Amino acid sequence: MDVYEALYTTRAMRRMRQDPIPITVQARILDAAIRAPTPAGLQTWRFLFVDDPRLKSQLSSFYRAGHAQVDQWLAEREAAALARPGDPDSASFLAGIRSSRYLAAHFEHVPLLLFGFAQNDASGSHILLAVWSAMLAARAEGVGSVFTAILNSYTAEVKGLLGVPVDAGWEMACCVALGYPTGRWGVAQRHPVHTVAARNSWDGPLGFQVSDPLWPDRAQPPQQS
Repeated sequence: MDVYEALYTTRAMRRMRQDPIPITVQARILDAAIRAPTPAGLQTWRFLFVDDPRLKSQLSSFYRAGHAQVDQWLAEREAAALARPGDPDSASFLAGIRSSRYLAAHFEHVPLLLFGFAQNDASGSHILLAVWSAMLAARAEGVGSVFTAILNSYTAEVKGLLGVPVDAGWEMACCVALGYPTGRWGVAQRHPVHTVAARNSWDGPLGFQVSDPLWPDRAQPPQQS
């Protein structure tokens, strides 16, 4: 797969089939992940796949509880979006909320969960590049993924379920849900790059504008400004 196709189309895929992911595919995903940059080459990381139905069911209880907290946090923004359903940003936000709630309701049916742990690194910075590499590799294999830190609200409980060694400095960075998506791949809609980036100072002119995604139409040049 072209690297730009992977970069442009690896987006949150929360609606997944229950088909298992073959071991060979799992191996390629993790082998790609561990090639990511790691500070000083220390590789102070640990990856944990979870596909046991009983364990996923236990984890789903914590995931739904955490997601309920997120729903409360976003309640005001959701109400504002519902008041403007025709606004593109509102429509995108509401679609994301529906997708997020679907994952929470079906979390125990996700075929494969990937947990990332970093040793003595509460920020997760030592492992997040590797996690993103795993998600890109999954995309190349036709496997959808979604990054979530919702379970981090229940770190102690999750560590207990997963048998993480106590007092060894292991910090849970994230969980990635993996599965073959029910929907289609596509380029994620984002605010144009020139509205979220600058050069040399916070408000400095970036020097170019990109009105439409530069992939797949690579012949489309950025507009100098």
